[in-house]
Amino acid sequence: MPKLVERESAPRPSLLSSAPALAVQFFLIPLAVVGVIVLVYGGFRMLLTTERTPAELLSDVRTGGRERRWPAAYELSRVLDDPETERRNPRLGESIVQAFVDSEGDDPRVRRYLALAIGRLTLPPPGAVAELTAALEDPDTETRISVIWALASLGDESTVDEIESMYRSDDAGVRKMAVYALGALAGSGDHATLRNALDDPAADVQWNAAVALARHGRDEGVTVIRRMLDREYVTRMVTRRGNADDSLDPVSEVMVSGLQAAASLRAGELRQPVQALSETDENLRVRELAIKTLDLLNQSTRNLIR
Repeated sequence: MPKLVERESAPRPSLLSSAPALAVQFFLIPLAVVGVIVLVYGGFRMLLTTERTPAELLSDVRTGGRERRWPAAYELSRVLDDPETERRNPRLGESIVQAFVDSEGDDPRVRRYLALAIGRLTLPPPGAVAELTAALEDPDTETRISVIWALASLGDESTVDEIESMYRSDDAGVRKMAVYALGALAGSGDHATLRNALDDPAADVQWNAAVALARHGRDEGVTVIRRMLDREYVTRMVTRRGNADDSLDPVSEVMVSGLQAAASLRAGELRQPVQALSETDENLRVRELAIKTLDLLNQSTRNLIR
C-alpha cells in the first residue's frame, strides 16, 4: 500500500504583493477611462464654443460644402446681432452683399441667411437695398420673406412700393411679412394696403395689419385688435407651436402685440377687454402688460375730461 505523503499547500500570495494589481484593476483603469472621456468632451466643447471670425464664416459660405455653407451663413447673421462685429470688420458689409449676389440660383438656405445678415447691418454698403429689392422676385418663398424683413430692418422708405406689391402674393407668409414691413417703414403712403389686409383670409395677416396701422397712429384696426385680446378666439386661430425656451407661448405673443397696439393708440374703447385681461388672464406677462395698458387708457380718459 503506497505511503501517503503529506503535501504542502501552495504558498498564498500576500495582500501587499497583490495591491498593485488591484490598484490597476479598480482604480487606474477607470481613472484612465474617465480621463479620455473628459478629453473628448473638452475637445467637442472647444469646437462648439470657439467663435469663428466673420472672414472664416464668409470663406465657408463661398467655398464650403453644401452642409457647411448654410450653417456658416446662419452663424454670420447671428454674430451681426453684436454691432461691434461690424465695427471691427469695416469691409464686412460689402463682402456679405457680394456673397448674397453670388448666391443667386444656389442653395436657398444660404441666400435666406445672407439676406438676414444684410438686414442686421447698421451701415449697409451702397447697393445693398438695390440687391435686396431685386431679390423680391426670388422663386423661393422663404427667401422672399427674409428679403422683405431685411428691407424693413434697413428702413429705406424708397422700397415701400415694391413691398406693397408683395401683398399680392398667394403665400400668406409673404403677405404677413409685407404687412409687417409696411408697419415698420415710415413712408407707407395712404395705408390702403394695410387697410385691405384687415380683411385678409389669414388671421395673422389681419393681426399684423392692425398692429402696423397702430404704429402709424391709425385706428382702423381697432376691431381686429379687440379680437387679439380674446384668448379663446386667438387660441382657435393660432396653429404655430412654441419652443420650450420661448419666453411667451404663441397665443400670449398675439395678445401682447394687441395690448401694445391698444396702448400706442390710447384706444379707450378697448378698456373693458384690457381690464378683464389685467384681472383674470392665465399668463402673468399678459396680465402685467394689461395693467400698464389700462393705466395708460385711464390717463388718456382723465386728460380728455380736464
